[in-house]
Amino acid sequence: MLAVYIIVAVVAVVAVWFIATYNGLITLRNRTDEAWSDIDVQLKRRHDLIPNLVNTVQGYASHEKQLFENVTQARAAAMGAKSPEEHAKAENTLTQTLKSLFAVAENYPELRASENFAKLQDELSDTENKIQASRRFYNGNVRDINTKMQKFPTNLIAGMLGFKVYEFFEIEQMERETPEVKF
Repeated sequence: MLAVYIIVAVVAVVAVWFIATYNGLITLRNRTDEAWSDIDVQLKRRHDLIPNLVNTVQGYASHEKQLFENVTQARAAAMGAKSPEEHAKAENTLTQTLKSLFAVAENYPELRASENFAKLQDELSDTENKIQASRRFYNGNVRDINTKMQKFPTNLIAGMLGFKVYEFFEIEQMERETPEVKF
């Protein structure tokens, strides 16, 4: 009879451990998904600001048609990205085209003096800061869930239940350099 109690106790301990581990993985997955949602909100805000910015610059520099097309194409690609890796690549391309747009704006003093342009530039800068903060928060959550899923014995449960490893939202090396902005 004692053996039955021991077996029941061992099964109960394993079941409680399994449930606690599963619930921990679910919590980390939900936090990571929420963190990605924060990035998505900020990227949408950025994408919504770009047409206004392009229209403002276009009013002063209408002959820069190719540049405006590049910005529009980069924005469309960024909006259509699905995975964090695709988003990172598309957003890096969009950032480069926006740098070109701001470089063109430097050639038009009346544009730089425009209150509308200055306001849009400030909003875009604020959005970029929020994207960076959201990216750090997301990557921290990705690190936590990936670490937990890679540790033994949690990796066995994660594998059995189909938990996936998350991708970091990383930036390209050239974006790591501090840009020089002149007005």
